[in-house]
Amino acid sequence: MSAFDLIIRGGTIVDGSGAERAVGDIAVKDGLIAQVGEVRGNAAEEIDATGMIVTPGFVDVHTHYDGQATWDQEMAPSSWHGVTTVIMGNCGVGFAPAAPDKHEWLIGLMEGVEDIPGTALAEGLKWNWETFPEYLDALDELPRTVDVGTHVPHGAVRAYVLGDRERPGAIPTEDDIAKMAAIVEDGVRAGALGFSTSRTVLHRDIDGEVVPGTTATAEELVEMGRAMGRVGYGVFEMASDMRREWDEFGWMGKMSRETGLPVTFAALQSIAKEMPLDEQIECMRAENDNGANIVAQIALRGNGIVMAWQGTVHPFRLRPSYQAIADLPWEEQKAKLLDPAFKAQLLSEESDFSEVNQDIIGLIMVVCGGWPMQFEMDPDFNYEPTAEESIAARAAAAGVSGDEYAYDLLCRDDGKGFIYLPILNYADGNLDFLEALQQSDDTVNSLSDGGAHCGTICDAASPTFMLQHWVRDRKRGTITLENAIKRQCSDTARLYGLDDRGVIAPGYLADINVIDMNRLKLGKPWLAFDLPAGGKRLLQKADGYVATIKNGKVTFREGQWTGETPGGLIRGPQRAELAEAAE
Repeated sequence: MSAFDLIIRGGTIVDGSGAERAVGDIAVKDGLIAQVGEVRGNAAEEIDATGMIVTPGFVDVHTHYDGQATWDQEMAPSSWHGVTTVIMGNCGVGFAPAAPDKHEWLIGLMEGVEDIPGTALAEGLKWNWETFPEYLDALDELPRTVDVGTHVPHGAVRAYVLGDRERPGAIPTEDDIAKMAAIVEDGVRAGALGFSTSRTVLHRDIDGEVVPGTTATAEELVEMGRAMGRVGYGVFEMASDMRREWDEFGWMGKMSRETGLPVTFAALQSIAKEMPLDEQIECMRAENDNGANIVAQIALRGNGIVMAWQGTVHPFRLRPSYQAIADLPWEEQKAKLLDPAFKAQLLSEESDFSEVNQDIIGLIMVVCGGWPMQFEMDPDFNYEPTAEESIAARAAAAGVSGDEYAYDLLCRDDGKGFIYLPILNYADGNLDFLEALQQSDDTVNSLSDGGAHCGTICDAASPTFMLQHWVRDRKRGTITLENAIKRQCSDTARLYGLDDRGVIAPGYLADINVIDMNRLKLGKPWLAFDLPAGGKRLLQKADGYVATIKNGKVTFREGQWTGETPGGLIRGPQRAELAEAAE
Protein backbone atom coordinates (compact mmCIF):
# COMPACT_ATOMS: atom_id res chain seq x y z
CA MET A 1 0.00 0.00 0.00
CA SER A 2 1.32 3.46 -0.91
CA ALA A 3 2.43 5.71 1.91
CA PHE A 4 1.06 8.80 0.15
CA ASP A 5 -1.57 9.72 -2.41
CA LEU A 6 0.78 11.94 -4.42
CA ILE A 7 4.43 12.91 -4.43
CA ILE A 8 5.78 15.86 -6.41
CA ARG A 9 9.50 15.25 -6.80
CA GLY A 10 12.46 17.47 -7.45
CA GLY A 11 10.68 20.76 -8.03
CA THR A 12 11.88 24.21 -7.07
CA ILE A 13 9.50 24.96 -4.22
CA VAL A 14 8.37 28.57 -3.79
CA ASP A 15 6.34 28.00 -0.65
CA GLY A 16 4.24 31.20 -0.49
CA SER A 17 5.77 32.50 2.73
CA GLY A 18 8.26 34.75 0.97
CA ALA A 19 11.16 32.47 1.90
CA GLU A 20 13.81 31.69 -0.69
CA ARG A 21 13.02 28.93 -3.15
CA ALA A 22 14.49 25.47 -2.52
CA VAL A 23 14.59 22.23 -4.46
CA GLY A 24 12.66 19.44 -2.77
CA ASP A 25 9.77 17.00 -2.74
CA ILE A 26 6.18 17.37 -1.55
CA ALA A 27 4.08 14.48 -0.27
CA VAL A 28 0.30 14.65 -0.18
CA LYS A 29 -2.12 12.51 1.79
CA ASP A 30 -5.86 12.86 2.40
CA GLY A 31 -6.00 16.25 0.71
CA LEU A 32 -3.28 17.79 2.88
CA ILE A 33 0.42 18.37 2.50
CA ALA A 34 2.13 15.69 4.60
CA GLN A 35 5.83 16.28 4.01
CA VAL A 36 8.06 18.88 2.38
CA GLY A 37 11.75 18.36 1.71
CA GLU A 38 13.23 14.95 1.04
CA VAL A 39 10.35 12.51 0.85
CA ARG A 40 10.99 8.80 1.13
CA GLY A 41 8.42 6.19 0.35
CA ASN A 42 6.05 5.81 -2.53
CA ALA A 43 2.70 7.17 -3.68
CA ALA A 44 -0.24 6.21 -5.84
CA GLU A 45 0.97 8.89 -8.27
CA GLU A 46 4.20 10.81 -8.70
CA ILE A 47 4.89 13.98 -10.69
CA ASP A 48 8.43 14.74 -11.82
CA ALA A 49 8.81 18.49 -11.29
CA THR A 50 12.52 18.69 -12.11
CA GLY A 51 13.24 22.12 -13.57
CA MET A 52 9.75 23.38 -12.66
CA ILE A 53 8.60 25.76 -9.96
CA VAL A 54 6.10 24.40 -7.45
CA THR A 55 3.82 26.94 -5.78
CA PRO A 56 0.68 27.00 -3.68
CA GLY A 57 -2.57 27.28 -5.61
CA PHE A 58 -3.45 30.90 -6.30
CA VAL A 59 -6.09 32.62 -4.17
CA ASP A 60 -8.10 35.21 -6.15
CA VAL A 61 -10.09 37.46 -3.83
CA HIS A 62 -11.90 39.60 -6.42
CA THR A 63 -14.13 37.63 -8.78
CA HIS A 64 -17.75 37.60 -9.95
CA TYR A 65 -18.63 33.94 -10.42
CA ASP A 66 -21.84 34.38 -8.40
CA GLY A 67 -24.02 32.97 -11.17
CA GLN A 68 -21.52 30.73 -12.95
CA ALA A 69 -20.62 28.94 -9.71
CA THR A 70 -24.18 27.61 -9.48
CA TRP A 71 -23.94 25.71 -12.77
CA ASP A 72 -20.29 25.38 -13.85
CA GLN A 73 -17.87 22.88 -12.33
CA GLU A 74 -14.77 23.79 -14.36
CA MET A 75 -14.82 27.46 -13.26
CA ALA A 76 -12.89 28.70 -16.27
CA PRO A 77 -11.10 30.88 -17.01
CA SER A 78 -9.67 31.37 -13.49
CA SER A 79 -9.04 27.66 -13.03
CA TRP A 80 -6.92 27.66 -16.21
CA HIS A 81 -4.47 30.05 -14.56
CA GLY A 82 -3.50 28.19 -11.42
CA VAL A 83 -6.31 29.55 -9.25
CA THR A 84 -7.64 27.07 -6.69
CA THR A 85 -9.69 29.48 -4.54
CA VAL A 86 -11.99 32.29 -5.69
CA ILE A 87 -13.90 34.81 -3.62
CA MET A 88 -16.93 36.33 -5.33
CA GLY A 89 -19.80 38.64 -4.42
CA ASN A 90 -17.57 41.69 -4.78
CA CYS A 91 -18.63 45.29 -5.60
CA GLY A 92 -22.05 44.95 -3.98
CA VAL A 93 -23.56 42.74 -6.69
CA GLY A 94 -24.81 39.17 -6.34
CA PHE A 95 -27.90 37.00 -6.27
CA ALA A 96 -28.87 36.69 -2.62
CA PRO A 97 -30.95 37.51 -0.79
CA ALA A 98 -33.43 37.37 -3.65
CA ALA A 99 -37.12 38.08 -3.31
CA PRO A 100 -39.03 36.18 -6.03
CA ASP A 101 -40.08 39.43 -7.73
CA LYS A 102 -36.48 40.76 -7.80
CA HIS A 103 -34.82 38.07 -9.92
CA GLU A 104 -34.91 40.13 -13.09
CA TRP A 105 -33.73 43.24 -11.23
CA LEU A 106 -30.73 41.39 -9.78
CA ILE A 107 -29.81 40.04 -13.20
CA GLY A 108 -30.03 43.56 -14.66
CA LEU A 109 -27.79 44.87 -11.88
CA MET A 110 -25.15 42.20 -12.52
CA GLU A 111 -25.38 42.56 -16.30
CA GLY A 112 -24.95 46.32 -16.14
CA VAL A 113 -22.13 46.38 -13.60
CA GLU A 114 -20.19 43.29 -14.59
CA ASP A 115 -21.10 42.74 -18.27
CA ILE A 116 -22.30 39.18 -17.71
CA PRO A 117 -24.96 38.37 -20.32
CA GLY A 118 -28.41 38.64 -18.76
CA THR A 119 -29.74 35.93 -21.07
CA ALA A 120 -27.07 33.53 -19.76
CA LEU A 121 -27.91 34.35 -16.15
CA ALA A 122 -31.65 34.04 -16.79
CA GLU A 123 -31.18 30.56 -18.23
CA GLY A 124 -28.42 29.36 -15.91
CA LEU A 125 -29.72 30.48 -12.50
CA LYS A 126 -32.11 28.03 -10.83
CA TRP A 127 -33.14 30.43 -8.05
CA ASN A 128 -33.53 27.55 -5.60
CA TRP A 129 -32.91 30.02 -2.80
CA GLU A 130 -34.29 33.24 -1.36
CA THR A 131 -32.24 34.04 1.72
CA PHE A 132 -28.47 34.32 1.76
CA PRO A 133 -27.99 31.15 3.85
CA GLU A 134 -30.13 29.30 1.29
CA TYR A 135 -27.88 30.60 -1.48
CA LEU A 136 -24.85 29.20 0.33
CA ASP A 137 -26.62 25.85 0.60
CA ALA A 138 -27.24 25.92 -3.16
CA LEU A 139 -23.56 26.66 -3.79
CA ASP A 140 -22.65 23.78 -1.49
CA GLU A 141 -24.47 21.28 -3.71
CA LEU A 142 -22.10 21.54 -6.70
CA PRO A 143 -18.50 20.26 -6.55
CA ARG A 144 -15.97 22.25 -8.62
CA THR A 145 -12.33 22.45 -9.58
CA VAL A 146 -11.86 25.32 -7.09
CA ASP A 147 -13.11 26.37 -3.69
CA VAL A 148 -15.53 29.30 -3.67
CA GLY A 149 -16.25 31.82 -0.95
CA THR A 150 -18.48 34.87 -1.16
CA HIS A 151 -19.55 38.21 0.29
CA VAL A 152 -23.05 39.36 1.17
CA PRO A 153 -23.69 41.96 -1.59
CA HIS A 154 -25.11 45.37 -0.69
CA GLY A 155 -27.26 45.71 -3.82
CA ALA A 156 -29.16 42.49 -3.18
CA VAL A 157 -29.61 43.31 0.52
CA ARG A 158 -30.97 46.77 -0.22
CA ALA A 159 -33.38 45.46 -2.85
CA TYR A 160 -34.62 42.75 -0.50
CA VAL A 161 -35.38 45.22 2.29
CA LEU A 162 -36.50 48.30 0.33
CA GLY A 163 -38.35 46.49 -2.47
CA ASP A 164 -39.83 48.99 -4.92
CA ARG A 165 -38.38 51.87 -2.89
CA GLU A 166 -34.87 50.87 -4.01
CA ARG A 167 -33.77 53.44 -6.55
CA PRO A 168 -30.89 55.95 -6.78
CA GLY A 169 -31.02 58.34 -3.85
CA ALA A 170 -33.33 56.15 -1.76
CA ILE A 171 -32.89 56.86 1.95
CA PRO A 172 -33.46 53.82 4.18
CA THR A 173 -35.16 54.31 7.53
CA GLU A 174 -33.51 53.23 10.77
CA ASP A 175 -35.71 50.14 10.66
CA ASP A 176 -34.59 49.42 7.08
CA ILE A 177 -30.94 49.67 8.10
CA ALA A 178 -31.53 47.38 11.08
CA LYS A 179 -33.13 44.80 8.78
CA MET A 180 -30.23 45.05 6.33
CA ALA A 181 -27.72 44.62 9.13
CA ALA A 182 -29.59 41.53 10.35
CA ILE A 183 -29.37 40.00 6.86
CA VAL A 184 -25.63 40.67 6.76
CA GLU A 185 -25.16 39.18 10.22
CA ASP A 186 -27.16 36.06 9.30
CA GLY A 187 -25.22 35.70 6.06
CA VAL A 188 -21.84 35.90 7.79
CA ARG A 189 -22.95 33.48 10.50
CA ALA A 190 -23.96 31.07 7.74
CA GLY A 191 -20.49 31.28 6.21
CA ALA A 192 -20.13 34.44 4.08
CA LEU A 193 -16.57 35.79 4.17
CA GLY A 194 -17.62 39.43 4.21
CA PHE A 195 -19.84 42.20 2.91
CA SER A 196 -19.35 44.25 -0.27
CA THR A 197 -20.57 47.51 -1.76
CA SER A 198 -19.89 49.82 -4.71
CA ARG A 199 -19.82 53.61 -4.81
CA THR A 200 -18.59 54.48 -8.30
CA VAL A 201 -20.42 56.06 -11.22
CA LEU A 202 -18.73 53.51 -13.48
CA HIS A 203 -20.98 50.84 -11.96
CA ARG A 204 -24.52 51.08 -13.37
CA ASP A 205 -27.36 48.65 -13.89
CA ILE A 206 -28.62 47.62 -17.32
CA ASP A 207 -30.84 50.73 -17.43
CA GLY A 208 -27.93 53.07 -16.69
CA GLU A 209 -28.85 53.77 -13.05
CA VAL A 210 -26.08 53.96 -10.43
CA VAL A 211 -25.88 50.95 -8.13
CA PRO A 212 -27.53 51.06 -4.67
CA GLY A 213 -24.41 51.62 -2.59
CA THR A 214 -23.44 54.77 -4.50
CA THR A 215 -25.78 56.99 -2.53
CA ALA A 216 -25.65 55.14 0.80
CA THR A 217 -24.63 57.13 3.86
CA ALA A 218 -21.58 56.39 5.94
CA GLU A 219 -23.92 55.54 8.83
CA GLU A 220 -25.62 52.82 6.76
CA LEU A 221 -22.31 51.35 5.67
CA VAL A 222 -20.84 51.36 9.17
CA GLU A 223 -23.88 49.44 10.43
CA MET A 224 -23.13 46.69 7.90
CA GLY A 225 -19.62 46.49 9.33
CA ARG A 226 -20.97 46.34 12.86
CA ALA A 227 -23.16 43.41 11.82
CA MET A 228 -20.02 41.48 10.88
CA GLY A 229 -18.36 42.66 14.05
CA ARG A 230 -21.08 40.97 16.09
CA VAL A 231 -20.14 37.69 14.44
CA GLY A 232 -16.44 38.29 14.92
CA TYR A 233 -15.12 37.99 11.40
CA GLY A 234 -15.62 39.20 7.84
CA VAL A 235 -14.04 41.56 5.34
CA PHE A 236 -15.73 44.80 4.21
CA GLU A 237 -14.99 45.19 0.47
CA MET A 238 -15.69 48.32 -1.57
CA ALA A 239 -15.20 49.98 -4.94
CA SER A 240 -15.51 53.77 -4.68
CA ASP A 241 -14.90 57.02 -6.55
CA MET A 242 -13.32 58.30 -3.33
CA ARG A 243 -14.99 61.69 -3.39
CA ARG A 244 -13.40 63.83 -0.73
CA GLU A 245 -16.74 64.98 0.72
CA TRP A 246 -17.63 61.34 1.43
CA ASP A 247 -14.58 60.99 3.72
CA GLU A 248 -14.39 57.30 2.81
CA PHE A 249 -11.17 56.69 4.71
CA GLY A 250 -12.55 58.40 7.80
CA TRP A 251 -15.52 56.07 8.19
CA MET A 252 -13.58 53.02 6.97
CA GLY A 253 -10.95 53.66 9.63
CA LYS A 254 -13.58 54.17 12.32
CA MET A 255 -15.39 50.97 11.36
CA SER A 256 -12.20 48.92 11.25
CA ARG A 257 -11.04 50.17 14.63
CA GLU A 258 -14.45 49.62 16.23
CA THR A 259 -15.02 46.12 14.84
CA GLY A 260 -11.42 44.92 14.61
CA LEU A 261 -12.13 43.76 11.06
CA PRO A 262 -10.29 44.48 7.80
CA VAL A 263 -11.63 46.82 5.15
CA THR A 264 -10.40 46.50 1.57
CA PHE A 265 -10.94 48.76 -1.42
CA ALA A 266 -10.08 48.86 -5.11
CA ALA A 267 -7.03 51.14 -5.42
CA LEU A 268 -6.70 52.30 -9.00
CA GLN A 269 -5.66 55.18 -11.18
CA SER A 270 -9.19 55.99 -12.35
CA ILE A 271 -10.85 58.70 -14.39
CA ALA A 272 -13.82 58.42 -12.00
CA LYS A 273 -11.83 58.86 -8.79
CA GLU A 274 -11.51 62.38 -7.48
CA MET A 275 -8.56 61.28 -5.36
CA PRO A 276 -5.29 60.27 -7.10
CA LEU A 277 -3.94 56.84 -6.25
CA ASP A 278 -0.99 58.14 -4.24
CA GLU A 279 -3.40 60.19 -2.12
CA GLN A 280 -5.61 57.13 -1.60
CA ILE A 281 -2.61 55.19 -0.31
CA GLU A 282 -1.52 58.11 1.88
CA CYS A 283 -4.99 58.40 3.46
CA MET A 284 -5.17 54.64 4.01
CA ARG A 285 -1.82 54.61 5.77
CA ALA A 286 -2.79 57.53 7.99
CA GLU A 287 -5.80 55.54 9.22
CA ASN A 288 -3.72 52.39 9.63
CA ASP A 289 -1.18 54.35 11.69
CA ASN A 290 -4.14 55.16 13.94
CA GLY A 291 -5.06 51.51 14.51
CA ALA A 292 -7.20 50.67 11.47
CA ASN A 293 -6.72 47.68 9.18
CA ILE A 294 -7.40 48.90 5.63
CA VAL A 295 -5.93 47.00 2.70
CA ALA A 296 -5.67 48.28 -0.86
CA GLN A 297 -6.42 45.88 -3.71
CA ILE A 298 -4.15 46.63 -6.65
CA ALA A 299 -4.28 45.36 -10.24
CA LEU A 300 -1.03 44.41 -11.94
CA ARG A 301 -1.92 45.77 -15.37
CA GLY A 302 -4.08 48.42 -16.93
CA ASN A 303 -7.72 47.68 -16.26
CA GLY A 304 -9.57 48.36 -19.43
CA ILE A 305 -11.37 47.04 -22.43
CA VAL A 306 -10.55 44.45 -25.05
CA MET A 307 -12.56 45.65 -28.04
CA ALA A 308 -13.81 43.53 -30.93
CA TRP A 309 -16.64 43.60 -33.45
CA GLN A 310 -18.43 40.86 -31.51
CA GLY A 311 -17.44 42.20 -28.11
CA THR A 312 -19.51 44.45 -25.88
CA VAL A 313 -17.62 47.58 -26.91
CA HIS A 314 -15.70 48.81 -29.94
CA PRO A 315 -14.84 52.29 -31.33
CA PHE A 316 -17.51 52.33 -34.04
CA ARG A 317 -20.52 51.19 -32.06
CA LEU A 318 -22.14 54.66 -32.03
CA ARG A 319 -21.77 55.38 -35.75
CA PRO A 320 -25.08 55.31 -37.65
CA SER A 321 -23.97 52.70 -40.19
CA TYR A 322 -22.92 50.30 -37.45
CA GLN A 323 -26.12 50.93 -35.50
CA ALA A 324 -28.06 49.88 -38.61
CA ILE A 325 -26.43 46.42 -38.58
CA ALA A 326 -25.88 45.96 -34.84
CA ASP A 327 -28.74 43.48 -34.41
CA LEU A 328 -27.98 41.35 -37.46
CA PRO A 329 -26.58 37.82 -37.05
CA TRP A 330 -22.78 37.85 -36.98
CA GLU A 331 -22.25 36.39 -40.45
CA GLU A 332 -24.44 39.11 -41.95
CA GLN A 333 -22.67 41.77 -39.89
CA LYS A 334 -19.30 40.45 -40.97
CA ALA A 335 -20.22 40.56 -44.65
CA LYS A 336 -21.13 44.23 -44.27
CA LEU A 337 -18.03 45.09 -42.23
CA LEU A 338 -15.72 43.50 -44.79
CA ASP A 339 -17.43 45.35 -47.67
CA PRO A 340 -15.22 48.30 -48.80
CA ALA A 341 -18.26 50.43 -49.62
CA PHE A 342 -19.72 49.93 -46.13
CA LYS A 343 -16.35 50.72 -44.58
CA ALA A 344 -16.07 53.98 -46.57
CA GLN A 345 -19.57 55.03 -45.52
CA LEU A 346 -19.00 54.26 -41.83
CA LEU A 347 -15.65 56.05 -41.73
CA SER A 348 -17.26 59.16 -43.21
CA GLU A 349 -19.61 59.39 -40.20
CA GLU A 350 -19.30 60.76 -36.66
CA SER A 351 -20.29 58.90 -33.50
CA ASP A 352 -23.67 59.85 -32.07
CA PHE A 353 -23.23 60.72 -28.37
CA SER A 354 -26.77 62.05 -27.86
CA GLU A 355 -27.90 59.13 -25.70
CA VAL A 356 -24.70 58.80 -23.67
CA ASN A 357 -24.88 59.50 -19.92
CA GLN A 358 -22.94 62.70 -19.22
CA ASP A 359 -21.20 61.13 -16.20
CA ILE A 360 -19.26 58.86 -18.55
CA ILE A 361 -19.16 60.92 -21.76
CA GLY A 362 -15.37 61.41 -21.49
CA LEU A 363 -14.82 57.67 -21.26
CA ILE A 364 -17.07 56.96 -24.25
CA MET A 365 -15.28 59.56 -26.36
CA VAL A 366 -11.97 57.84 -25.61
CA VAL A 367 -13.49 54.50 -26.64
CA CYS A 368 -14.73 56.00 -29.89
CA GLY A 369 -11.53 57.67 -31.03
CA GLY A 370 -8.81 57.91 -28.40
CA TRP A 371 -6.23 56.40 -30.73
CA PRO A 372 -3.16 57.47 -28.67
CA MET A 373 -4.60 55.36 -25.79
CA GLN A 374 -5.57 52.30 -27.85
CA PHE A 375 -3.26 49.47 -28.84
CA GLU A 376 -3.19 46.64 -31.34
CA MET A 377 -3.27 43.22 -29.66
CA ASP A 378 -0.73 41.33 -31.75
CA PRO A 379 0.39 37.76 -30.87
CA ASP A 380 3.14 38.87 -28.46
CA PHE A 381 1.17 41.68 -26.81
CA ASN A 382 2.46 42.28 -23.25
CA TYR A 383 -0.16 44.64 -21.69
CA GLU A 384 2.45 47.34 -20.98
CA PRO A 385 2.62 48.90 -24.45
CA THR A 386 4.47 52.11 -25.29
CA ALA A 387 3.18 55.22 -27.04
CA GLU A 388 5.06 54.10 -30.15
CA GLU A 389 2.83 50.99 -30.22
CA SER A 390 -0.44 52.95 -30.08
CA ILE A 391 -2.93 52.93 -32.92
CA ALA A 392 -2.25 56.64 -33.40
CA ALA A 393 1.48 55.99 -33.91
CA ARG A 394 1.02 52.94 -36.10
CA ALA A 395 -1.62 54.67 -38.20
CA ALA A 396 0.71 57.65 -38.75
CA ALA A 397 3.53 55.30 -39.75
CA ALA A 398 1.19 53.55 -42.21
CA GLY A 399 -0.02 56.86 -43.64
CA VAL A 400 -3.69 56.31 -42.76
CA SER A 401 -6.10 57.80 -40.23
CA GLY A 402 -6.55 56.28 -36.79
CA ASP A 403 -10.15 55.45 -37.75
CA GLU A 404 -9.10 53.44 -40.79
CA TYR A 405 -6.25 51.65 -39.01
CA ALA A 406 -8.54 50.63 -36.14
CA TYR A 407 -11.28 49.50 -38.52
CA ASP A 408 -8.88 47.33 -40.51
CA LEU A 409 -7.38 45.95 -37.31
CA LEU A 410 -10.79 44.77 -36.07
CA CYS A 411 -11.39 43.14 -39.46
CA ARG A 412 -8.25 41.02 -39.25
CA ASP A 413 -8.48 37.26 -38.71
CA ASP A 414 -11.87 37.11 -40.40
CA GLY A 415 -13.29 39.90 -38.27
CA LYS A 416 -11.75 38.71 -35.00
CA GLY A 417 -9.10 41.35 -34.39
CA PHE A 418 -8.71 42.92 -30.94
CA ILE A 419 -7.89 46.42 -29.65
CA TYR A 420 -6.74 47.05 -26.07
CA LEU A 421 -7.79 50.22 -24.24
CA PRO A 422 -6.41 50.50 -20.69
CA ILE A 423 -8.89 52.91 -19.09
CA LEU A 424 -7.63 52.51 -15.52
CA ASN A 425 -4.10 52.15 -14.15
CA TYR A 426 -2.39 53.49 -17.26
CA ALA A 427 -2.34 57.27 -16.82
CA ASP A 428 1.48 57.29 -17.06
CA GLY A 429 1.66 55.07 -20.12
CA ASN A 430 3.46 52.40 -18.06
CA LEU A 431 3.08 50.37 -14.85
CA ASP A 432 6.05 51.77 -12.94
CA PHE A 433 3.84 53.13 -10.16
CA LEU A 434 2.93 49.57 -9.15
CA GLU A 435 6.49 48.49 -8.33
CA ALA A 436 6.60 50.01 -4.85
CA LEU A 437 3.05 48.92 -4.07
CA GLN A 438 4.06 45.31 -4.68
CA GLN A 439 6.52 45.53 -1.83
CA SER A 440 3.89 46.73 0.68
CA ASP A 441 2.09 44.67 3.31
CA ASP A 442 -0.95 46.97 3.14
CA THR A 443 -1.71 46.02 -0.47
CA VAL A 444 -2.75 42.75 -2.12
CA ASN A 445 -2.64 41.72 -5.76
CA SER A 446 -6.24 41.55 -6.88
CA LEU A 447 -8.98 42.94 -9.15
CA SER A 448 -8.99 40.13 -11.71
CA ASP A 449 -12.80 40.34 -11.98
CA GLY A 450 -12.79 36.65 -12.95
CA GLY A 451 -16.11 35.63 -14.48
CA ALA A 452 -17.14 39.23 -15.20
CA HIS A 453 -16.89 41.77 -18.01
CA CYS A 454 -17.36 38.83 -20.33
CA GLY A 455 -17.38 40.86 -23.53
CA THR A 456 -14.61 43.30 -22.61
CA ILE A 457 -11.77 41.75 -20.55
CA CYS A 458 -10.17 38.51 -19.45
CA ASP A 459 -8.21 39.64 -16.42
CA ALA A 460 -8.82 36.26 -14.79
CA ALA A 461 -5.44 35.56 -16.43
CA SER A 462 -3.79 38.02 -13.99
CA PRO A 463 -1.80 35.37 -12.04
CA THR A 464 -0.20 34.21 -15.27
CA PHE A 465 0.49 37.82 -16.31
CA MET A 466 2.12 38.41 -12.92
CA LEU A 467 4.56 35.55 -13.47
CA GLN A 468 5.19 36.08 -17.18
CA HIS A 469 5.44 39.87 -17.19
CA TRP A 470 6.32 41.07 -13.70
CA VAL A 471 8.59 38.21 -12.66
CA ARG A 472 10.20 37.07 -15.92
CA ASP A 473 9.91 39.40 -18.91
CA ARG A 474 9.43 43.02 -17.88
CA LYS A 475 12.18 45.26 -19.22
CA ARG A 476 11.41 48.20 -16.91
CA GLY A 477 12.01 46.23 -13.69
CA THR A 478 10.71 42.98 -12.27
CA ILE A 479 9.64 41.64 -8.90
CA THR A 480 11.02 38.52 -7.27
CA LEU A 481 9.32 35.19 -7.79
CA GLU A 482 9.13 34.65 -4.04
CA ASN A 483 7.34 37.96 -3.49
CA ALA A 484 4.93 37.37 -6.37
CA ILE A 485 3.88 33.96 -5.09
CA LYS A 486 3.50 35.23 -1.54
CA ARG A 487 1.26 38.05 -2.75
CA GLN A 488 -0.98 35.80 -4.86
CA CYS A 489 -1.19 33.00 -2.30
CA SER A 490 -0.65 33.58 1.40
CA ASP A 491 -1.31 37.35 1.42
CA THR A 492 -4.68 37.04 -0.28
CA ALA A 493 -5.61 34.00 1.82
CA ARG A 494 -4.68 35.72 5.11
CA LEU A 495 -6.79 38.79 4.29
CA TYR A 496 -9.90 36.60 4.27
CA GLY A 497 -8.92 34.41 7.21
CA LEU A 498 -8.17 31.39 5.03
CA ASP A 499 -5.24 30.22 7.11
CA ASP A 500 -5.43 26.67 5.75
CA ARG A 501 -4.02 27.52 2.30
CA GLY A 502 -1.56 29.70 0.41
CA VAL A 503 1.55 28.04 1.90
CA ILE A 504 3.35 24.81 1.09
CA ALA A 505 3.95 23.29 4.51
CA PRO A 506 2.75 20.19 6.38
CA GLY A 507 -0.90 20.44 7.42
CA TYR A 508 -1.97 22.96 4.77
CA LEU A 509 -4.38 22.13 1.98
CA ALA A 510 -2.69 20.38 -0.93
CA ASP A 511 -3.51 23.20 -3.35
CA ILE A 512 -0.47 23.24 -5.61
CA ASN A 513 0.74 24.41 -9.03
CA VAL A 514 3.58 22.86 -11.01
CA ILE A 515 4.72 25.48 -13.54
CA ASP A 516 7.32 25.50 -16.31
CA MET A 517 8.46 29.13 -16.19
CA ASN A 518 10.37 28.76 -19.44
CA ARG A 519 7.18 27.85 -21.31
CA LEU A 520 4.79 30.10 -19.42
CA LYS A 521 2.95 32.25 -21.94
CA LEU A 522 -0.48 33.82 -22.22
CA GLY A 523 -2.38 32.74 -25.29
CA LYS A 524 -4.33 34.99 -27.60
CA PRO A 525 -7.80 35.87 -26.24
CA TRP A 526 -10.84 34.64 -28.09
CA LEU A 527 -14.57 35.17 -27.87
CA ALA A 528 -16.51 32.04 -26.98
CA PHE A 529 -20.28 31.69 -27.01
CA ASP A 530 -20.49 28.88 -24.47
CA LEU A 531 -22.44 30.42 -21.60
CA PRO A 532 -26.08 29.39 -21.14
CA ALA A 533 -28.31 30.68 -23.96
CA GLY A 534 -25.18 31.07 -26.10
CA GLY A 535 -23.87 33.96 -24.01
CA LYS A 536 -20.45 35.31 -24.98
CA ARG A 537 -17.30 35.63 -22.95
CA LEU A 538 -13.67 36.47 -23.60
CA LEU A 539 -11.37 33.59 -22.74
CA GLN A 540 -7.62 33.24 -22.55
CA LYS A 541 -5.50 30.19 -21.84
CA ALA A 542 -1.82 29.82 -21.06
CA ASP A 543 0.99 27.40 -21.76
CA GLY A 544 3.27 26.26 -18.97
CA TYR A 545 0.90 24.97 -16.30
CA VAL A 546 2.16 21.40 -16.02
CA ALA A 547 -0.33 20.53 -13.28
CA THR A 548 -2.79 22.20 -10.93
CA ILE A 549 -3.76 20.29 -7.81
CA LYS A 550 -6.72 21.01 -5.54
CA ASN A 551 -7.11 19.19 -2.22
CA GLY A 552 -4.58 16.63 -3.43
CA LYS A 553 -6.40 15.88 -6.71
CA VAL A 554 -4.89 16.81 -10.06
CA THR A 555 -7.53 19.04 -11.65
CA PHE A 556 -5.56 20.23 -14.70
CA ARG A 557 -2.69 18.72 -16.70
CA GLU A 558 -1.05 20.92 -19.32
CA GLY A 559 -4.07 23.20 -19.24
CA GLN A 560 -6.66 20.44 -19.73
CA TRP A 561 -9.30 19.66 -17.11
CA THR A 562 -8.99 16.12 -15.79
CA GLY A 563 -12.64 15.98 -14.72
CA GLU A 564 -11.77 16.06 -11.00
CA THR A 565 -13.94 18.34 -8.86
CA PRO A 566 -12.51 18.37 -5.31
CA GLY A 567 -13.44 22.01 -4.64
CA GLY A 568 -16.36 23.10 -2.52
CA LEU A 569 -17.85 26.02 -0.60
CA ILE A 570 -15.82 27.89 2.01
CA ARG A 571 -17.87 28.79 5.06
CA GLY A 572 -16.16 31.32 7.28
CA PRO A 573 -12.50 31.54 8.32
CA GLN A 574 -10.39 28.41 7.97
CA ARG A 575 -7.55 27.24 10.17
CA ALA A 576 -4.66 25.00 9.20
CA GLU A 577 -4.03 22.02 11.42
CA LEU A 578 -0.29 21.84 11.10
CA ALA A 579 0.70 18.21 10.94
CA GLU A 580 3.94 16.79 12.15
CA ALA A 581 6.02 15.66 9.19
CA ALA A 582 5.73 11.93 8.81
CA GLU A 583 8.80 9.96 9.77
